[in-house]
Amino acid sequence: MSAALQLDGLCKSFGSLRATDNVSLRVEAGECHAIIGPNGAGKTTLIGQITGEIRPDAGRIALLGTDVTHWSVPRRALSGLARSFQITQLAQGFSALDNAAFAVQARQGHSFRFLADSRKDPSLRKPALDALTQVGLADRADRLVETLSHGERRQLELAVALAMQPRILLLDEPMAGMGPEEGERMVEILRGIKRHMTIVLVEHDMDAVFALADRVSVLVAGAILKTGSPADVRSDERVRDAYLGAGSH
Repeated sequence: MSAALQLDGLCKSFGSLRATDNVSLRVEAGECHAIIGPNGAGKTTLIGQITGEIRPDAGRIALLGTDVTHWSVPRRALSGLARSFQITQLAQGFSALDNAAFAVQARQGHSFRFLADSRKDPSLRKPALDALTQVGLADRADRLVETLSHGERRQLELAVALAMQPRILLLDEPMAGMGPEEGERMVEILRGIKRHMTIVLVEHDMDAVFALADRVSVLVAGAILKTGSPADVRSDERVRDAYLGAGSH
């Protein structure tokens, strides 16, 4: 059976810096697979290669069994890959529901020339409201983006990604900038989402990683040091020496 996401031998160099060094990784359908590592490990470059923003020097990327190595960012998005928090800038001056509706509109292949239409069209509003409900923002649907708290904006960015109806959700540090209470709320939201979606989670917050991940891959100096269960990774001496022991969160 094809993996949801398969990376084979991805390499990318910037001058003499080897940002990703022969990275191979298999993410199974329905799992939450976390990618962790210290700053400078190559996580940002790896994410960019998965989404299509960065073209690898060598290697192959397959989504849901299809080779997408040379596909554009929009084509990958429409084929089922959504990147949360950087998939779009939240539209200031519009409500939370408007922002989610714009994502539905994009998924349906419409341009953004008719922004007013998304405020009225039930075929856009209903799935947009469904996405807001999934992240606990239904009661904030009519609030303007700029009136939302930092945590609520993070939730909205997640709703925008979900409105694309992805098969694979790539979460790029969803806990960044959150206080303990907001972080706990986000973990609970993601627990609900992971029951019916494949998630690739890139995150520094180890409490969140170990609460959510089915498997963890540790990236150090551009290469995968270890992939295993959270317990395996937590107890691995090499991982502790390279990352966890350094007190990184």
